Amino acid sequence: MKRKTNESSAIEDNIRHCYSTWGESYYRDYYESATAYPPVHTAIVRKRLEADKVRTLLDAGCGPASMLRDLDGLGIDRYGFDLTPEMVAEAKRVMESQGVAGGHIWQGSVLERTSFSPPTGASAFDAAICFGVLPHVPSSADGQVLSNLASSVREGGLVMVEARNQLFALFTLNRYSHAFFLESLVDLPALKRRASPEEAVRLDEAASFIGRQFRMDLPPVRQGKGSEPGYDEVLSRTHNPFELRLAAERAGLRDVSVLFYHYHCMPPMVESILPDFFRRASLAMEDPADWRGHFMASAFILAGYRAER
Repeated sequence: MKRKTNESSAIEDNIRHCYSTWGESYYRDYYESATAYPPVHTAIVRKRLEADKVRTLLDAGCGPASMLRDLDGLGIDRYGFDLTPEMVAEAKRVMESQGVAGGHIWQGSVLERTSFSPPTGASAFDAAICFGVLPHVPSSADGQVLSNLASSVREGGLVMVEARNQLFALFTLNRYSHAFFLESLVDLPALKRRASPEEAVRLDEAASFIGRQFRMDLPPVRQGKGSEPGYDEVLSRTHNPFELRLAAERAGLRDVSVLFYHYHCMPPMVESILPDFFRRASLAMEDPADWRGHFMASAFILAGYRAER
């Protein structure tokens, strides 16, 4: 089993600090608030869990039981762990109010295989979900997290893991687009190696021209409430759905599908021009299987099953 590196430990320290003040307010701010986009991903998960007749579920990185609490009433034995103590405390409080034993919620890291085994001794879950976590994992650890998720479910068990959609940057026309064009699509160092000294200077001019085509001031950098770092001030990666699907298959998942959500009917920078219509039109687009989700949805879910040995 791989051990966490010093880099991974430092990243997790920052993540804990970032989320330390969100325990009691996170669900209210992102699931209940009228200004937040509705949690359409919960409906996607609920539908799949019901279709697969899941009876035991692990939420890896459960936060304050944001999703677990909304899966009440399905007859599922629910478990979860999170990295941040404040989130764990709130999750315990919420789940105990729904009749779930406190031992079903514990503190742990998705980078550690032992965290996927609850103190109660339950194992081989029917399903495991992981939402809002992968953006905060270093790229070198993606495979480890996917492998841990696959190992936590029985053979044929369901795994659903969420990621921010890197390809959405092709639609946003902002600083994310700039980074995607010049860091992921265009290999500027490689081009310069093929260029003469004069051409290399012109390549820099070309890169600057590309950069001027995007709104580099958008979206605003999300900062913390106080002394803690904000979401954009800690590691918060996006993932390419094509690459992540291959990684999931290498980690032992089969029949992997990509389900898109949180659509945007137009680039988000124009939402303020007609906010009510923008919200209605975007919600009307919500279809996990729509090919436009590759570019117009800001998030996606990988759903697959642990392969039989």
